[in-house]
Amino acid sequence: MSQFSKNIPRLYLVKISKWFNMVMPILVPFYKDNGMGMHEIFVLKAIYSVAIVAMEIPSGWMADVWGRKKTLILGSILGSAGFLIYSFSYGFWAFVIAEIILGIGHSFVSGADSAMLYDSLKADKRTDRYIREEGKITSVGNFSEAIAGVISGLLVYFSLRAPFYFQFAVASMAIPAALTMIEPKVHAKIQALSVKKLAINIRNTFVRDQNLRISILLSAVTGTATLTFAWLVQPFFEAIGLPLEMFGILWTALNLTVGVSSVFSYKVAQFLGRRWSILMVILVLSAGYVLSGTVISYWGLAFLFIFYLVRGIATPIFKNYINQYTESEVRATMLSVRNFVIRITFAGIGPLLGWITDNISLNKAFLLAGILYLTASLIIVFPWFKKGRTD
Repeated sequence: MSQFSKNIPRLYLVKISKWFNMVMPILVPFYKDNGMGMHEIFVLKAIYSVAIVAMEIPSGWMADVWGRKKTLILGSILGSAGFLIYSFSYGFWAFVIAEIILGIGHSFVSGADSAMLYDSLKADKRTDRYIREEGKITSVGNFSEAIAGVISGLLVYFSLRAPFYFQFAVASMAIPAALTMIEPKVHAKIQALSVKKLAINIRNTFVRDQNLRISILLSAVTGTATLTFAWLVQPFFEAIGLPLEMFGILWTALNLTVGVSSVFSYKVAQFLGRRWSILMVILVLSAGYVLSGTVISYWGLAFLFIFYLVRGIATPIFKNYINQYTESEVRATMLSVRNFVIRITFAGIGPLLGWITDNISLNKAFLLAGILYLTASLIIVFPWFKKGRTD
């Protein structure tokens, strides 16, 4: 194993520390226990997204200029600090502070981790394995979240706050993992040293390079759809009368589904090809929204699982499109542009869906989100289908 290949198991640890999320399965009940409704919950998560947005592209730029390793270290420290603050905080505004710190920490990890993976493989001349390795890392993350769901279900017997104490310890694991990574050499790094060059790179993405623009927007709008769906899952559980102790178990099962499908995402890409992979993801995720909103009962759980199955396939495949059309010296920046679009879109649509859930119905929130995703994704990929670029 080369020195750069050793980065991959360390990236697993970073992913585990980030995704071994014991608080996510009980967040909605936790917030409600602190006097918050779904609208306030979505507003809080919108603030988290804005915090990510504020640093997303600058953090990607820093990863390209300052180094992936250093930004991963900083992101890991901030991620740990956010959960430490959460552990001893009460009420909306205290949670806002914790969410802002967590959001900034997230921005320093997102983009830099995928860039570190791709460039480590590139240094070993193994970029053809990117989808497979990204799929494995995504799978490790989802299996971690699945196991965390079981532990969360046990910890909640003590208190709704207990998972936060343990989460701080898990988040701290990323710090030594990031510290021991080896930075791959990135050619032409000098190009990214100025803010002007950063602006030019972003302009080129959305104006001149159609393939990269479509890749980023397709991955981003799909990422927004899966993030939004995740925040509607717990209200779905409540709507069908699922016992609180079952939240963690079902959350575990859903993330196991993502974990399994992520491992085989590269096989799906090879078997279906680009055109049919894209169509399959768009249509099934859209149908998942519509059917989950239509069948709000125990039978509707089947549609949650179908959605999560395709979610696991989509992420590695769509991220790989971005990597194929970008250069190493701006890779983290371009991946951060993707995450920027996800978070700014979620910040806009999240509070609206929360208000609809509280004041109209969960059914209408699902249906609106599904229609928006279907429309946006088809518009984005239309130039590829029109010109045959997906063949």
